[in-house]
Amino acid sequence: MKKMFLFLIIASSFSCAKKISQENAKTTPKEPQKETVVGSDADAHGCKASAGYTWSTLKKECIRIFEGTKLTHAEESGKTYTTAAYVIFDGNKAELFLDTQKESIILERKSEGDSWVKGDLQLIPWKGYVLKKAGKIIYTGE
Repeated sequence: MKKMFLFLIIASSFSCAKKISQENAKTTPKEPQKETVVGSDADAHGCKASAGYTWSTLKKECIRIFEGTKLTHAEESGKTYTTAAYVIFDGNKAELFLDTQKESIILERKSEGDSWVKGDLQLIPWKGYVLKKAGKIIYTGE
């Protein structure tokens, strides 16, 4: 008997809530709902990060950096990294997308076979690539 009484109370409360909801719908004018568009996160250059695109200063277009050359953090004792950096090439220039920098960095080399350099950064083509900062290896990749 107690279970039946409890069931009736619960059922009637749902019924009342539905009725109030329907009355509010009749008296309250509906506002148009804003539609969320997937991929509407374009940056200042029109690149959509949700689709994997990033602006390349070097190429002057939106690119997917993960299609470039991946550079991983050089191993330091006891440290584990879950991020990586990427580099793309165009002629004698290389564009670095470091996970520690917001903006990309353009490196240049003088001729074929030389390292790409900017300030204290040096990208060396050796067994893949080695990126040094102030003489210390910080990334490696193939």
